[in-house]
Amino acid sequence: MGGLLGPIFWGLVVLTPLVFVHEFGHYWFARRAGVRVEVFSVGFGRELFGYTDRAGTRWKFSLIPFGGYVKMFGQSDLGPDDDGAEMTAAERAVAFHHKKLSQKTAIVAAGPLANIIFAIGIFTILFATAGQPFTPAKVSEVIPGSAAETAGLQPGDEFLEVAGRTIARFEEVQQLIRLHPGIPVDIVVDREGRELDLVATPQVSVLPDGLGDEARIGVLGVRGLERAFERHSVPAAAWQGMRETVRLVSVTVTAIGQIFGGERSAKELGGPVRIAQMSDSAADAGVSTLVMIAAFLSINLGLINLLPIPLLDGGHLLFYAYEATFRRPPGRWAQEFGMKIGLVFVIGLMLFATFNDIARLSFVQRLVTLFT
Repeated sequence: MGGLLGPIFWGLVVLTPLVFVHEFGHYWFARRAGVRVEVFSVGFGRELFGYTDRAGTRWKFSLIPFGGYVKMFGQSDLGPDDDGAEMTAAERAVAFHHKKLSQKTAIVAAGPLANIIFAIGIFTILFATAGQPFTPAKVSEVIPGSAAETAGLQPGDEFLEVAGRTIARFEEVQQLIRLHPGIPVDIVVDREGRELDLVATPQVSVLPDGLGDEARIGVLGVRGLERAFERHSVPAAAWQGMRETVRLVSVTVTAIGQIFGGERSAKELGGPVRIAQMSDSAADAGVSTLVMIAAFLSINLGLINLLPIPLLDGGHLLFYAYEATFRRPPGRWAQEFGMKIGLVFVIGLMLFATFNDIARLSFVQRLVTLFT
């Protein structure tokens, strides 16, 4: 598919299941806790189609496809409007805000957790069928004048640890080094049976990110030319799927921390347009690549929702942590203020990410060049 249709189509193909999985996590735990779920929506706005199940839940697809929600009986962002006196005993029994704190916490955390578990499932299936491609963590070549040569790395060295993290594949070295442009990194290698501790400062490289923007990455200056491709048994694939998910969680958390810390440019943030472009490019590369992108985005969706920002799941968990610590919920004024700040932050972040997406488009780049 070309033009706009391809990115829109593949963006929806990737995002819709991730949104469904996220909301189903909330729904499943809510039902287990005895909460009545009134609406399960994929998308926002006017309903396009749907149906009502025996439990009274309205399952629907809505007009604006990016996102979704689960509406539970007795739920509001600021807690119950009263002490429940106007509810009957039967209604209080199925109302979200009349459940135990542990149950409410589990329901809210279940969405992000479902995304993480879904990513593990994707990797498990992929590694058990198509196999897990990897490059052994062994140095085949050291580039003259590189940070690797300065640090003392030699061909034949096998990476054991980089930045305090255990290494099994060359790809893991690349991922970690990319996150440390100009930042010293501790490296442990095996050289002919002996462990050596080295320190390297990756050189800074500014490269196009494929979407019209640039990214600062670290470059060590080594090549791993060996290639391997391993299909695992289901148990081994599940273990490798968990390991890959943990690695991507670690890398994503590090990158988010670096953006907030000013070590990485906020221009690297992307929104729906970028996701659509990535999905379209991944679809052209093949099913395996598209599935890998879906797993990566599922992890990102889960982690972003865990940010301690009101309106997001992490903001609600922050309120619940306060309640668990002080034996009472935050004051209503504090919750209202937090929600307003959270709303401004979330909308601002979405607008900023969308602006980045638009600025990366090729025709926008040409217009900027034309008028500058």
